[in-house]
Amino acid sequence: MALDEATADFLAKMAETGAKPLHELSPAEARELSAGLKDLYGPGPDMARVEEHALSTQDGGSVGVRLLVPNAEPRGLMVYYHGGGWVLGALDEFDTLGRQLAQRTGCAVALVDYRLAPEHPYPTAAEDAWAALRWLDARQETLLGSRLPLVVAGDSAGGNLSAIVTRRARREGGPEILLQVLVYPVTDCDLDNASYTDPANQLMLSRETMIMFWDHYVADPEARRNEDASPLRCADLGGLPPAVVLVAEHDVLRDEGAAYARRLREAGVTVHERLFTGQMHGFFTMVNVLPGSAEGIDYVTEHVNAYLDGR
Repeated sequence: MALDEATADFLAKMAETGAKPLHELSPAEARELSAGLKDLYGPGPDMARVEEHALSTQDGGSVGVRLLVPNAEPRGLMVYYHGGGWVLGALDEFDTLGRQLAQRTGCAVALVDYRLAPEHPYPTAAEDAWAALRWLDARQETLLGSRLPLVVAGDSAGGNLSAIVTRRARREGGPEILLQVLVYPVTDCDLDNASYTDPANQLMLSRETMIMFWDHYVADPEARRNEDASPLRCADLGGLPPAVVLVAEHDVLRDEGAAYARRLREAGVTVHERLFTGQMHGFFTMVNVLPGSAEGIDYVTEHVNAYLDGR
């Protein structure tokens, strides 16, 4: 199926700006371009509370967390890791999405500002993601008044981190995770599969851009095969919580997202998977810009609410 009309129009307008492809930009330039998109999203719904926190890491660093609390009695805690190839992304760029998820699910949403490569290469993002999950879980009573069901979610590189911390929680005996939400996740370092090499998928995210992201985050080709970089390479995916997996038809990451969903099912994990036809990588986070974003948020909301209602 061809790209939907809204996506094609958006890409045409981006082309008219003369902006270079991401892989031709320095990290600073790419971050500036990415940050400019947030103005298109508009403000998100009002929250009962918005809090900024910072946790100290074992290596002397700091990880920011923005807690979005939609009402006086949230029904769950969703820890959300943003995308951006481990190189791009900031809390303000995902604030509108986080607020929508909070309002729609009734969950408090914690946006995690993990440190970015190349300044902080692998495994910093994975370690920061794990530290933030543990920090938030340990402080649920203080932050939210009681212990709530825990949902882990993220898109692209954030989907990668969500898969990694979910498996690590299984390995280390907690925290208990009700549901993992993986939105077109990075799950493998294979840059030559069919979706990577398909010319129709070389859009806002291309094979060249992913090469750049991997080079900045994990320069060592052998280290990329580690299961806390490429979770698809994990030998055992059994015993994990149910997964909601979204993949986009026109996305270099399509095949690895589908492969991870398949591996989870083969390991006995309950998987809710949907291919969003006519959509490109990034559609989910483009709130109020692409109609596919609303469909994706509807799909996630449906499953999060179903698991919260059935717990």
